[in-house]
Amino acid sequence: MTAPGRLRLVAFDMDGTLVDIVSSWAHVHAHFGENNDEAVRAFMADEITDEEFVRRDLSLWHQHAPRISLKDLREILAKVPLMPGAQELMARLREAGVTTAIVSGGLDVLAERVRSELVMDYSLANGFETDADGVLRRGIIRVPVKQKEQILRKLQAQLGISPAETASVGNSEIDVGLFRASRIGVAFNAHDDLVLAGASKIVRGKDLRDVLPAFGFS
Repeated sequence: MTAPGRLRLVAFDMDGTLVDIVSSWAHVHAHFGENNDEAVRAFMADEITDEEFVRRDLSLWHQHAPRISLKDLREILAKVPLMPGAQELMARLREAGVTTAIVSGGLDVLAERVRSELVMDYSLANGFETDADGVLRRGIIRVPVKQKEQILRKLQAQLGISPAETASVGNSEIDVGLFRASRIGVAFNAHDDLVLAGASKIVRGKDLRDVLPAFGFS
């Protein structure tokens, strides 16, 4: 039997994994005193597409801020905290020469902030087209929420990295696709039983430093 290759890539979910909020979209809804519970239900039941999901979210925001912009989103999300241990985990992976990537259905303005603060290599998340004045007009779907496996496999192909050299970390059922494209799939701060069932490693609690042993690091 061939021994598994060394770890070269780790893909991370963002919301509930790298940042200590359940959803970047829901965080914006809460800012306006709204929720998108019905849209979530319809999406998980396959009644609406990713594009319609985002359209409904934006329509809620427009009721309160008709000219909401990317700048507004950055300000609303500016104080979202990193998950404890995130800086230390990324520093250890950088020392080991491991490429790191965010693969998230969350908001790209937060994902880019997180990528920059944690000195990660790639950030793949969803966002918006804007008009000439920077006002949000239409969603951009880079990571279809139920197709994370395909997105990770495209990144692996781009980098010349195999699933056997990949690990992934996520907290909910939509991250199980990442696990399928990885030798190591870590359920961190698990949100549901499906992510626990799909993982090869389970990390309880909310300290990302506890993920290091799952990767074979001390």
